[in-house]
Amino acid sequence: MRTQVTIIGSGPAGLLLGQLLTRAGIDNIILDRVSKDYILGRVRAGVLEWGSVGLLDEAGAGTRMHAEGLPHDGYSLAFDGRDHRIDLFGLTGKRVMVYGQTEVTRDLMDAREASGAVTIYDAANVQPHGFDGETPHVTYEKDGVTHRIDCDFIAGCDGFHGVSRKSVPEGAIKTFEKIYPFGWLGVLADIPPVSHELIYANHPRGFALCSMRSETRSRYYVQCPLDDKVEDWSDERFFDELRRRLPAHHAEAMVVGPSFEKSIAPLRSFVAEPMRFGRMFLVGDAAHIVPPTGAKGLNLAASDVHYLFEGLREYYGENSRAGVDAYSERALKRVWKSVRFSWSMTTLMHRFPDTGDFGQKIQEAELDYLTHSAAASTAMAENYVGLPF
Repeated sequence: MRTQVTIIGSGPAGLLLGQLLTRAGIDNIILDRVSKDYILGRVRAGVLEWGSVGLLDEAGAGTRMHAEGLPHDGYSLAFDGRDHRIDLFGLTGKRVMVYGQTEVTRDLMDAREASGAVTIYDAANVQPHGFDGETPHVTYEKDGVTHRIDCDFIAGCDGFHGVSRKSVPEGAIKTFEKIYPFGWLGVLADIPPVSHELIYANHPRGFALCSMRSETRSRYYVQCPLDDKVEDWSDERFFDELRRRLPAHHAEAMVVGPSFEKSIAPLRSFVAEPMRFGRMFLVGDAAHIVPPTGAKGLNLAASDVHYLFEGLREYYGENSRAGVDAYSERALKRVWKSVRFSWSMTTLMHRFPDTGDFGQKIQEAELDYLTHSAAASTAMAENYVGLPF
Protein backbone atom coordinates (compact mmCIF):
# COMPACT_ATOMS: atom_id res chain seq x y z
CA MET A 1 0.00 0.00 0.00
CA ARG A 2 0.97 3.61 -0.45
CA THR A 3 -0.42 6.79 1.08
CA GLN A 4 0.79 10.32 1.69
CA VAL A 5 0.59 10.31 5.52
CA THR A 6 0.52 7.25 7.78
CA ILE A 7 -0.96 8.03 11.18
CA ILE A 8 -0.14 5.68 14.06
CA GLY A 9 -2.88 5.85 16.69
CA SER A 10 -6.63 6.41 16.38
CA GLY A 11 -7.28 8.42 19.50
CA PRO A 12 -8.56 11.99 19.18
CA ALA A 13 -5.20 13.33 17.91
CA GLY A 14 -4.85 10.78 15.12
CA LEU A 15 -8.50 10.97 14.12
CA LEU A 16 -8.55 14.78 14.13
CA LEU A 17 -5.41 14.96 12.02
CA GLY A 18 -6.77 12.32 9.64
CA GLN A 19 -10.07 14.10 9.20
CA LEU A 20 -8.44 17.47 8.54
CA LEU A 21 -6.07 15.91 6.00
CA THR A 22 -8.89 14.04 4.27
CA ARG A 23 -10.97 17.20 3.92
CA ALA A 24 -7.92 18.93 2.44
CA GLY A 25 -7.51 16.17 -0.15
CA ILE A 26 -4.39 14.66 1.46
CA ASP A 27 -4.50 10.85 1.48
CA ASN A 28 -3.88 9.16 4.84
CA ILE A 29 -4.22 5.81 6.58
CA ILE A 30 -4.68 5.37 10.35
CA LEU A 31 -3.34 2.31 12.19
CA ASP A 32 -4.15 1.25 15.73
CA ARG A 33 -3.07 -1.81 17.69
CA VAL A 34 -6.42 -2.11 19.51
CA SER A 35 -10.07 -2.31 18.49
CA LYS A 36 -12.55 0.50 17.92
CA ASP A 37 -14.64 -0.69 20.89
CA TYR A 38 -11.60 -0.64 23.18
CA ILE A 39 -10.81 2.95 22.20
CA LEU A 40 -14.39 4.06 22.80
CA GLY A 41 -14.38 2.35 26.19
CA ARG A 42 -11.58 4.52 27.58
CA VAL A 43 -12.59 7.24 30.05
CA ARG A 44 -10.80 10.53 29.48
CA ALA A 45 -11.03 14.29 29.90
CA GLY A 46 -13.95 16.49 29.04
CA VAL A 47 -13.06 20.22 28.90
CA LEU A 48 -12.33 21.66 25.44
CA GLU A 49 -10.61 24.97 24.80
CA TRP A 50 -12.41 27.14 22.27
CA GLY A 51 -9.57 26.57 19.81
CA SER A 52 -10.18 22.82 20.02
CA VAL A 53 -13.88 23.43 19.40
CA GLY A 54 -12.95 25.35 16.25
CA LEU A 55 -10.72 22.52 15.01
CA LEU A 56 -13.52 19.98 15.46
CA ASP A 57 -15.78 22.26 13.44
CA GLU A 58 -13.10 22.55 10.74
CA ALA A 59 -12.89 18.75 10.68
CA GLY A 60 -16.66 18.50 10.15
CA ALA A 61 -17.14 16.73 13.48
CA GLY A 62 -18.67 19.44 15.68
CA THR A 63 -22.43 19.12 15.13
CA ARG A 64 -23.26 16.85 18.08
CA MET A 65 -20.80 18.70 20.33
CA HIS A 66 -22.69 21.96 19.80
CA ALA A 67 -26.03 20.22 20.36
CA GLU A 68 -25.08 18.25 23.48
CA GLY A 69 -21.97 19.93 24.91
CA LEU A 70 -22.10 22.38 27.79
CA PRO A 71 -20.49 25.80 27.16
CA HIS A 72 -19.00 27.15 30.41
CA ASP A 73 -18.32 30.82 31.00
CA GLY A 74 -16.37 30.32 34.24
CA TYR A 75 -15.31 28.01 37.06
CA SER A 76 -14.80 28.23 40.80
CA LEU A 77 -11.71 28.05 42.99
CA ALA A 78 -13.01 26.88 46.37
CA PHE A 79 -10.97 27.57 49.52
CA ASP A 80 -11.61 28.95 52.99
CA GLY A 81 -15.08 27.40 52.77
CA ARG A 82 -16.13 29.75 49.91
CA ASP A 83 -16.35 29.85 46.12
CA HIS A 84 -14.22 32.35 44.21
CA ARG A 85 -15.42 32.44 40.60
CA ILE A 86 -13.07 32.98 37.66
CA ASP A 87 -15.20 34.70 35.00
CA LEU A 88 -13.67 33.25 31.84
CA PHE A 89 -15.97 34.99 29.38
CA GLY A 90 -15.96 38.30 31.20
CA LEU A 91 -12.16 38.36 31.39
CA THR A 92 -11.31 36.97 27.94
CA GLY A 93 -14.43 36.97 25.77
CA LYS A 94 -14.01 33.20 25.40
CA ARG A 95 -15.45 30.13 27.07
CA VAL A 96 -14.75 26.40 27.25
CA MET A 97 -16.91 23.48 26.17
CA VAL A 98 -17.58 20.52 28.47
CA TYR A 99 -17.86 17.51 26.17
CA GLY A 100 -16.35 14.12 26.95
CA GLN A 101 -13.28 12.91 25.07
CA THR A 102 -15.06 9.63 24.34
CA GLU A 103 -17.76 11.62 22.53
CA VAL A 104 -15.14 13.58 20.61
CA THR A 105 -13.56 10.30 19.54
CA ARG A 106 -16.92 8.84 18.50
CA ASP A 107 -17.78 11.92 16.43
CA LEU A 108 -14.40 11.82 14.66
CA MET A 109 -14.74 8.09 13.99
CA ASP A 110 -18.19 8.65 12.48
CA ALA A 111 -16.89 11.49 10.31
CA ARG A 112 -13.99 9.36 9.09
CA GLU A 113 -16.22 6.42 8.24
CA ALA A 114 -18.53 8.75 6.32
CA SER A 115 -15.56 10.09 4.35
CA GLY A 116 -14.44 6.61 3.30
CA ALA A 117 -10.91 7.12 4.63
CA VAL A 118 -9.08 4.00 5.79
CA THR A 119 -8.58 3.04 9.45
CA ILE A 120 -7.03 -0.32 10.31
CA TYR A 121 -7.77 -1.55 13.85
CA ASP A 122 -6.18 -4.51 15.65
CA ALA A 123 -2.93 -3.93 13.76
CA ALA A 124 -0.22 -5.85 15.61
CA ASN A 125 3.48 -5.02 15.78
CA VAL A 126 3.16 -1.59 14.17
CA GLN A 127 6.64 -0.22 13.46
CA PRO A 128 7.83 2.94 11.68
CA HIS A 129 10.90 2.63 9.44
CA GLY A 130 13.14 4.89 7.39
CA PHE A 131 11.84 8.15 8.80
CA ASP A 132 15.36 9.55 8.95
CA GLY A 133 15.54 9.38 5.13
CA GLU A 134 13.32 10.25 2.17
CA THR A 135 11.34 6.99 1.94
CA PRO A 136 9.62 6.21 5.25
CA HIS A 137 7.29 3.26 5.64
CA VAL A 138 5.31 1.50 8.36
CA THR A 139 4.89 -2.23 8.82
CA TYR A 140 2.19 -4.05 10.76
CA GLU A 141 0.65 -7.49 11.10
CA LYS A 142 -3.01 -8.29 10.53
CA ASP A 143 -4.53 -11.76 10.66
CA GLY A 144 -1.05 -13.28 10.69
CA VAL A 145 0.11 -11.44 7.56
CA THR A 146 2.76 -8.69 7.52
CA HIS A 147 1.80 -5.56 5.60
CA ARG A 148 3.76 -2.48 4.53
CA ILE A 149 2.58 1.09 3.95
CA ASP A 150 4.91 3.39 2.03
CA CYS A 151 4.35 7.08 2.67
CA ASP A 152 5.77 10.59 2.61
CA PHE A 153 5.37 11.24 6.35
CA ILE A 154 4.54 9.41 9.59
CA ALA A 155 2.50 11.00 12.39
CA GLY A 156 3.02 9.33 15.76
CA CYS A 157 -0.27 9.88 17.59
CA ASP A 158 -0.02 6.69 19.64
CA GLY A 159 0.25 8.03 23.18
CA PHE A 160 2.82 7.95 25.95
CA HIS A 161 3.43 4.20 25.72
CA GLY A 162 3.28 4.00 21.91
CA VAL A 163 5.91 2.78 19.50
CA SER A 164 6.58 6.09 17.76
CA ARG A 165 8.66 7.80 20.44
CA LYS A 166 10.30 4.49 21.36
CA SER A 167 11.51 4.16 17.76
CA VAL A 168 13.57 7.36 17.97
CA PRO A 169 17.30 6.75 18.58
CA GLU A 170 18.10 7.44 22.23
CA GLY A 171 20.65 10.16 21.52
CA ALA A 172 18.25 12.10 19.29
CA ILE A 173 15.66 12.89 21.96
CA LYS A 174 15.71 14.59 25.35
CA THR A 175 12.98 14.15 27.95
CA PHE A 176 11.92 16.30 30.88
CA GLU A 177 9.77 14.84 33.65
CA LYS A 178 8.25 15.66 37.02
CA ILE A 179 6.40 13.01 39.05
CA TYR A 180 3.89 14.32 41.59
CA PRO A 181 3.68 12.62 45.01
CA PHE A 182 -0.06 11.88 44.89
CA GLY A 183 -2.79 10.66 42.57
CA TRP A 184 -6.38 11.43 41.67
CA LEU A 185 -9.14 9.02 42.67
CA GLY A 186 -11.94 9.61 40.16
CA VAL A 187 -15.48 8.34 39.79
CA LEU A 188 -18.14 8.58 37.11
CA ALA A 189 -21.75 8.42 38.24
CA ASP A 190 -25.10 9.05 36.62
CA ILE A 191 -26.10 11.79 39.03
CA PRO A 192 -26.64 15.52 38.39
CA PRO A 193 -23.53 17.68 38.94
CA VAL A 194 -23.33 19.56 42.21
CA SER A 195 -22.75 22.81 40.32
CA HIS A 196 -23.37 24.04 36.78
CA GLU A 197 -19.67 24.97 36.53
CA LEU A 198 -16.48 23.15 37.55
CA ILE A 199 -15.23 23.49 41.13
CA TYR A 200 -11.51 23.22 41.93
CA ALA A 201 -11.21 22.86 45.71
CA ASN A 202 -8.16 23.44 47.92
CA HIS A 203 -8.74 21.97 51.40
CA PRO A 204 -6.53 20.89 54.31
CA ARG A 205 -7.55 17.29 53.56
CA GLY A 206 -6.43 17.64 49.93
CA PHE A 207 -7.59 18.68 46.49
CA ALA A 208 -11.01 17.92 45.02
CA LEU A 209 -12.58 18.56 41.62
CA CYS A 210 -16.24 18.54 40.71
CA SER A 211 -16.73 18.19 36.97
CA MET A 212 -19.33 16.67 34.68
CA ARG A 213 -19.89 14.97 31.34
CA SER A 214 -23.50 16.10 30.94
CA GLU A 215 -26.36 17.50 32.97
CA THR A 216 -27.02 13.99 34.31
CA ARG A 217 -23.50 12.52 34.51
CA SER A 218 -20.89 13.70 37.05
CA ARG A 219 -17.12 13.26 37.11
CA TYR A 220 -15.61 13.77 40.59
CA TYR A 221 -12.06 13.50 41.91
CA VAL A 222 -10.21 13.63 45.22
CA GLN A 223 -6.46 13.78 45.82
CA CYS A 224 -5.18 10.56 47.37
CA PRO A 225 -1.87 8.84 48.19
CA LEU A 226 -0.29 6.95 45.32
CA ASP A 227 -0.35 3.69 47.28
CA ASP A 228 -4.12 3.79 47.87
CA LYS A 229 -6.12 0.93 46.35
CA VAL A 230 -9.36 1.49 44.44
CA GLU A 231 -11.00 -1.43 46.22
CA ASP A 232 -10.50 0.34 49.56
CA TRP A 233 -12.67 3.24 48.38
CA SER A 234 -16.35 2.41 48.54
CA ASP A 235 -18.75 4.90 46.96
CA GLU A 236 -19.88 5.90 50.44
CA ARG A 237 -16.33 6.63 51.57
CA PHE A 238 -15.58 8.57 48.37
CA PHE A 239 -18.58 10.86 48.58
CA ASP A 240 -18.07 11.43 52.31
CA GLU A 241 -14.50 12.52 51.60
CA LEU A 242 -15.50 14.69 48.65
CA ARG A 243 -18.12 16.54 50.71
CA ARG A 244 -15.60 17.24 53.46
CA ARG A 245 -13.41 19.10 50.95
CA LEU A 246 -16.16 21.31 49.49
CA PRO A 247 -17.82 24.48 50.83
CA ALA A 248 -20.81 23.59 53.00
CA HIS A 249 -23.48 24.71 50.53
CA HIS A 250 -22.10 22.36 47.87
CA ALA A 251 -21.71 19.46 50.30
CA GLU A 252 -25.32 19.83 51.42
CA ALA A 253 -26.67 20.05 47.87
CA MET A 254 -24.70 17.11 46.46
CA VAL A 255 -26.70 14.19 45.08
CA VAL A 256 -24.87 10.88 45.51
CA GLY A 257 -25.33 7.57 43.76
CA PRO A 258 -23.50 4.45 42.61
CA SER A 259 -20.44 4.95 40.45
CA PHE A 260 -19.95 2.94 37.26
CA GLU A 261 -16.23 3.76 36.85
CA LYS A 262 -13.62 4.30 39.54
CA SER A 263 -9.86 4.56 39.14
CA ILE A 264 -6.70 6.13 40.57
CA ALA A 265 -4.47 8.07 38.17
CA PRO A 266 -0.91 9.15 38.96
CA LEU A 267 0.08 12.69 37.98
CA ARG A 268 3.14 13.62 35.93
CA SER A 269 4.51 16.36 33.70
CA PHE A 270 6.52 15.04 30.74
CA VAL A 271 7.92 16.61 27.57
CA ALA A 272 10.04 15.06 24.82
CA GLU A 273 12.14 17.29 22.58
CA PRO A 274 12.19 17.64 19.65
CA MET A 275 8.83 16.54 18.26
CA ARG A 276 10.09 15.92 14.72
CA PHE A 277 12.58 13.30 13.56
CA GLY A 278 13.12 13.52 9.81
CA ARG A 279 9.79 12.53 8.30
CA MET A 280 8.15 11.39 11.55
CA PHE A 281 6.32 13.74 13.91
CA LEU A 282 5.25 13.13 17.52
CA VAL A 283 1.76 14.40 18.31
CA GLY A 284 -0.14 14.68 21.59
CA ASP A 285 0.63 12.27 24.42
CA ALA A 286 3.41 10.67 22.38
CA ALA A 287 5.38 13.87 23.04
CA HIS A 288 4.00 15.29 26.28
CA ILE A 289 1.88 14.56 29.35
CA VAL A 290 0.40 17.09 31.77
CA PRO A 291 -1.45 16.61 35.06
CA PRO A 292 -5.19 16.98 34.46
CA THR A 293 -5.52 19.95 36.83
CA GLY A 294 -5.48 22.50 34.01
CA ALA A 295 -7.55 20.45 31.52
CA LYS A 296 -4.79 20.65 28.89
CA GLY A 297 -4.04 17.10 27.73
CA LEU A 298 -6.53 16.73 24.88
CA ASN A 299 -6.26 20.42 24.04
CA LEU A 300 -2.48 20.22 23.65
CA ALA A 301 -2.93 17.29 21.29
CA ALA A 302 -5.35 19.41 19.27
CA SER A 303 -2.88 22.29 19.00
CA ASP A 304 -0.15 19.87 17.86
CA VAL A 305 -2.54 18.65 15.17
CA HIS A 306 -3.17 22.25 14.11
CA TYR A 307 0.52 22.96 13.60
CA LEU A 308 1.19 19.67 11.80
CA PHE A 309 -1.86 19.98 9.57
CA GLU A 310 -0.87 23.51 8.58
CA GLY A 311 2.62 22.28 7.71
CA LEU A 312 1.40 19.31 5.68
CA ARG A 313 -1.19 21.38 3.84
CA GLU A 314 1.54 23.87 2.93
CA TYR A 315 3.83 21.04 1.80
CA TYR A 316 1.26 19.48 -0.52
CA GLY A 317 -0.49 22.68 -1.58
CA GLU A 318 2.47 25.02 -2.03
CA ASN A 319 5.40 22.59 -2.35
CA SER A 320 6.98 24.26 0.69
CA ARG A 321 8.70 22.48 3.59
CA ALA A 322 8.65 25.58 5.83
CA GLY A 323 5.66 24.44 7.89
CA VAL A 324 6.81 20.88 8.49
CA ASP A 325 10.33 22.11 9.26
CA ALA A 326 8.92 24.54 11.87
CA TYR A 327 6.47 22.03 13.43
CA SER A 328 8.52 21.02 16.47
CA GLU A 329 9.56 24.55 17.42
CA ARG A 330 6.05 25.98 17.01
CA ALA A 331 4.38 23.13 18.88
CA LEU A 332 6.88 23.11 21.77
CA LYS A 333 6.46 26.81 22.46
CA ARG A 334 2.80 26.24 23.19
CA VAL A 335 3.45 22.91 24.91
CA TRP A 336 5.76 24.44 27.49
CA LYS A 337 3.32 27.27 28.23
CA SER A 338 0.59 24.72 28.87
CA VAL A 339 2.93 22.52 30.92
CA ARG A 340 3.73 25.57 33.03
CA PHE A 341 0.04 26.34 33.55
CA SER A 342 -0.83 22.76 34.47
CA TRP A 343 2.11 22.62 36.90
CA SER A 344 1.09 25.95 38.47
CA MET A 345 -2.55 24.86 38.89
CA THR A 346 -1.39 21.58 40.43
CA THR A 347 0.98 23.38 42.79
CA LEU A 348 -1.68 25.91 43.72
CA MET A 349 -4.53 23.52 44.48
CA HIS A 350 -2.93 20.41 46.04
CA ARG A 351 -1.46 19.72 49.46
CA PHE A 352 2.09 18.40 49.08
CA PRO A 353 3.71 16.19 51.75
CA ASP A 354 6.66 18.58 52.16
CA THR A 355 4.81 21.91 51.91
CA GLY A 356 5.32 22.90 55.54
CA ASP A 357 3.82 25.91 57.30
CA PHE A 358 5.71 28.45 55.19
CA GLY A 359 4.72 26.80 51.93
CA GLN A 360 1.11 26.63 53.04
CA LYS A 361 1.05 30.36 53.79
CA ILE A 362 2.50 31.08 50.34
CA GLN A 363 -0.19 28.94 48.73
CA GLU A 364 -2.92 30.77 50.63
CA ALA A 365 -1.46 34.15 49.66
CA GLU A 366 -1.33 33.09 46.00
CA LEU A 367 -4.97 31.99 46.04
CA ASP A 368 -6.00 35.26 47.66
CA TYR A 369 -4.03 37.26 45.10
CA LEU A 370 -5.40 35.34 42.12
CA THR A 371 -9.00 35.82 43.16
CA HIS A 372 -8.72 39.51 44.10
CA SER A 373 -6.47 40.82 41.33
CA ALA A 374 -8.09 41.48 37.95
CA ALA A 375 -4.71 41.11 36.25
CA ALA A 376 -3.96 37.77 37.92
CA SER A 377 -7.47 36.44 37.27
CA THR A 378 -7.20 37.47 33.62
CA ALA A 379 -3.87 35.65 33.22
CA MET A 380 -5.40 32.50 34.71
CA ALA A 381 -8.49 32.79 32.50
CA GLU A 382 -6.40 33.33 29.34
CA ASN A 383 -4.48 30.15 30.00
CA TYR A 384 -7.59 28.15 30.91
CA VAL A 385 -9.59 29.02 27.78
CA GLY A 386 -6.46 28.34 25.73
CA LEU A 387 -3.60 30.42 24.42
CA PRO A 388 -3.81 31.20 20.69
CA PHE A 389 -2.32 28.73 18.22
